[in-house]
This record gives sequence, structure tokens and C-alpha cells, in this order.
Amino acid sequence: MTSRSVQVRRATSDDVEALLALMRDFYAESGFALDPASAGAALRSLLASPSLGCIWLAFADDVAVGHAVLTVRFTMEHEGLSGYVDDLYVRPTHRRQGIARSLLGELLAECRARQCNALHVEVGGSNSAALALYAELGLRASTDGRILASGPVAGVGV
Repeated sequence: MTSRSVQVRRATSDDVEALLALMRDFYAESGFALDPASAGAALRSLLASPSLGCIWLAFADDVAVGHAVLTVRFTMEHEGLSGYVDDLYVRPTHRRQGIARSLLGELLAECRARQCNALHVEVGGSNSAALALYAELGLRASTDGRILASGPVAGVGV
């Protein structure tokens, strides 16, 4: 927790609407399209499958002001589970108050409890505040020349 008025707790299926509102703001700020029906289904799926990860919500005066999403997968490179910060968002009105750090603290504690061997995050190169926070936590940009290539499975062919 960052102060008496901010609380962080694990999200439940009852929080899907609050999470969708945060995602709408996050995606709009980032210039991404969001299909609320698909996003809602994805949130419900993750919340119903704790082995895949979990979500935290930050509240200020009982209003949701941020969220963090952890997903996990097994990686050969790290010889075990790796955690992924899939989403981390704090509303602009509540930034620079330690809320993102509190959300990440919960996420890191979960990674340790799951015995994850690595933590990854995707962040825009121009997001200097996020890059600085991640660097403070010990996360660094890859310098080995690897590039993340991705696409929907339906569009990938052999």
C-alpha cells in the first residue's frame, strides 16, 4: 500500500467492469483498439484460471485507479516459470504516487511464491517513467539483439 487512502488487492470476477474501464483508458492512451466483449471474456478466463496468472487492482477512496496483470509460462531459457507483466496501468491523475510500485510489489511477491525464475515486461521505448521504474526494480532492456515477433495464430502459416 502507498498510503492510507490507496489499497491494492487481487481482482476477482466481480471486478471485470472496473478492469474494463481501466483497460479502455490504458488502450486509448496507448493508441490501441479495445473490443470490450473480447477483453471481458479474456479477463474472465484469466480470473477463472489462476494457474495462468492473476490481476491486482489499486483503489483510491474506493475508486479503481490502476491495475497490473501477471501471466506465467514455462521457458526453457530460464529453466522454469517466467512471469510477464502483461498490463500495468495507473490513471494519469494518480501517477507518481507509488501506486505502480505497489502493484508491482504484489506481482513480484506472486512471482516469488510461484518460484518464477524470470520476469519480463514489454514497454514502449518512449515511456521513460516506466523504463525508469523497471530499471529501479532491476529489469533492463534486452541488449542481445533479440526482437519479439508476434501475431495471431490464425494468421501464421507454415
